[in-house]
Amino acid sequence: MKLASLKTGGRDGSLIIVNRTLTHYLSASEICPILQKAVENWDEHKPALEEQYTKLNDNPKIGNPLSVAELSSPLPRAYQWLDGSAYLSHVERVRKARGAEMPPSFKSDPLMYQGGSDYFLGPTDPIYASSEEYGIDFESEVAIITNDVPMAINPQTAGDHIILLMIVNDVSLRNLIPAELAKGFGFLHGKPPTAFSPVAVTPDELGQHWENNKVHLPLLSTYNGSLVGDPNAGQDMQFSFAELIAHAAKTRPLGAGTIIGSGTVSNQDLSKGYSCFAEKRVLEIIESGEAKTPFMKFGDRIRVEMNNDNNESIFGVIEQDIRSCKT
Repeated sequence: MKLASLKTGGRDGSLIIVNRTLTHYLSASEICPILQKAVENWDEHKPALEEQYTKLNDNPKIGNPLSVAELSSPLPRAYQWLDGSAYLSHVERVRKARGAEMPPSFKSDPLMYQGGSDYFLGPTDPIYASSEEYGIDFESEVAIITNDVPMAINPQTAGDHIILLMIVNDVSLRNLIPAELAKGFGFLHGKPPTAFSPVAVTPDELGQHWENNKVHLPLLSTYNGSLVGDPNAGQDMQFSFAELIAHAAKTRPLGAGTIIGSGTVSNQDLSKGYSCFAEKRVLEIIESGEAKTPFMKFGDRIRVEMNNDNNESIFGVIEQDIRSCKT
């Protein structure tokens, strides 16, 4: 099943059901007005949503034509957005560039931060920044949405709480981050609003590619028309989404609608490219002593997508321009 939110209907949007090929939709207002309410009462609403999804796939003409520009993030805002760093090839490269070894604990204890979740970007919303000097970067990721998760859940059962998946552009302002981390209290200015895919999908939509609570498909990042990375999101993922859920719930329950990100998708195989420019730059530093690849500039465009075996989009496309917020 594929679900999305129209920008109409206030801050939480209006829940719609989207057909598998992402061409048409039906309003879900008679079942549930917004996605947050659906995930809070998932067992109650899922059967009715699935019934309409089946009807729409059988006859798309009963729906309305879908325009991605009219969509917000599936959850336009959320009670909680947690982002992990499950790909140790990414972590190791970034640390190596500054001469730091990766602690052994990183292989058993996930990295995770809590990001701002009161306002998310839609899949075609511009990325605004005050200055190019901030070091504007994309980060292509996969994310899950949970139902209610009890505190101290174990990884063996945590996967049962994954109800939807999305892809992500977790925007970073790289040049602001070092000074923030030096304070010892985490990100704030370096992490502006995050963008999510047009639709959120149930795990069964991924078929055989959803295995062991990982998505085993390439995640494509295209910058100004050129492919810069297509690493497989299932390969080299040190911690599954079930393990990330268990980590997040170690000392507290997670409310329905919690979003958990995988972190920047990265493979050990360098031929798969990059899911952020920071990783490319650190490899340049390791090789030549300086970074040669610039961060994004005003007017640039970033595109993030994931396709099935028939080269059909699963989540729809995140496609964003970089713009100055100065007027």
